[in-house]
Amino acid sequence: MPSPKPAAGSASLNKIAPLRTLLPRYLALAYTALIVYASLHPFTGWRDSGMSPFAFLDGGWPRYWTVFDLAINILAYLPLGFLLALSLRRLPGRWTPAFTALLLGALISFCLECLQSWLPSRVPSNLDLASNTMGAGLGALLTIWHGERFFIRVALLQQRLLAPIQHAEFGLVLIGLWLLTQLSPETILFGTGDLRHLLEITPAVPYAAHAFFALETAIIVCNTIAIGLITRALLADQSSPHVTLIVFFFLALSIRTLAAAVLVDPLNALAWLTPGAALGLLAGGVLLSVMLLLPVSLRIALAGLALMAGTVLVNLTPPNPYSAAALATWRQGHFLNFNGLTRLAASFWPFLALPYLTVLGRRI
Repeated sequence: MPSPKPAAGSASLNKIAPLRTLLPRYLALAYTALIVYASLHPFTGWRDSGMSPFAFLDGGWPRYWTVFDLAINILAYLPLGFLLALSLRRLPGRWTPAFTALLLGALISFCLECLQSWLPSRVPSNLDLASNTMGAGLGALLTIWHGERFFIRVALLQQRLLAPIQHAEFGLVLIGLWLLTQLSPETILFGTGDLRHLLEITPAVPYAAHAFFALETAIIVCNTIAIGLITRALLADQSSPHVTLIVFFFLALSIRTLAAAVLVDPLNALAWLTPGAALGLLAGGVLLSVMLLLPVSLRIALAGLALMAGTVLVNLTPPNPYSAAALATWRQGHFLNFNGLTRLAASFWPFLALPYLTVLGRRI
């Protein structure tokens, strides 16, 4: 008697059984950090108002609220609930991951609302807590219907495109975070690691056209090499890495252009394409093409050196007059919080990528 054929879903699960992707967990952590930032920005002016941080729970229906704010609060926590439930999918029972994700989403929202009691620019709200919890619950419910299918597709895509190395998922999140930094039109193209605005350090080099041109070119060369080699280390050999890198850099430049057009002025969409940027992209692309021929261990070492050099140079670069004008325009609009997020991500990105490169180099 012939044995019954396994179901298609079962075959897919067996196919990815050796691969346990951690991408949902990393995405859940990254999205939680994003929510924390959005809820507590600008992180200044902390003071004790004399009221209990739990007073908002029995404060009654808020006097000022809009349907738009309610919808935003629900939609903001929906991906969090989905990612948390997907990360907890190995818990026993069909409903356990979703219920646990709902509780975690509610706990995160509750803690953030309590912390807002000490921020003068924030008002804790029981309606926000309820809508955030509802959003997390809806996202968690989605995993019951579509979570397994989504997980299988992500795992299969990772198996096909990413190199079989440990913590490749974290590297993928780092790449996504780097793309986020390109949404800040005030920074030098591809420039990350500038800590001067956080530490309130004055520029070491006064502005001069020739000095800025040289430093801008060098920064773009270093970061083109670094991000290109990091991305290549994550790609599987059979995934056409050269084509993928071309598409990747085209995407990064498109994000930069779109951000400048939307957030600053459509007429300044290509303001990033300075002579220094053009030369840096050309030189960086040529050097990257040559370095892609080197052994993987040497490529990772060169990526680390290029990243460190680019970080040092970006902290020596004199202020760019265009950056100051862009920031002034931004502050007149409604994107100041978003500006703070992208600048913070750009400031800390190299210090997240360097330890990852160190670990990656030891395991290859």
